[in-house]
Amino acid sequence: MAQSSTDTVCRKSHHPEHIKKNLTTRLNRIEGQIRGINNMIENDVYCDDVITQLSAVQSALNSVATILLDGHLKGCVVDRLADGDEEVLDELVVTIKKLMRK
Repeated sequence: MAQSSTDTVCRKSHHPEHIKKNLTTRLNRIEGQIRGINNMIENDVYCDDVITQLSAVQSALNSVATILLDGHLKGCVVDRLADGDEEVLDELVVTIKKLMRK
């Protein structure tokens, strides 16, 4: 039986531990970069240098999103399709649109 979109609140991902560690490491690094950018702003660092750091953070966030999307496609989406839940395709389109808005 297909799950409705109201069931998505209860769903959880099941990433292997090495993927979780990779994502956590990347996100911790991004967090540090954000703190660094905040310090740059407080210390009146040249705008172009701040923008360069913002670009690096955006790239790092895109990498995290790519890893998550890859796992989502190969895991969650495949599993739900195998269960006959084609609603996951509509959900996936919405997710990709969110990523493309950047």
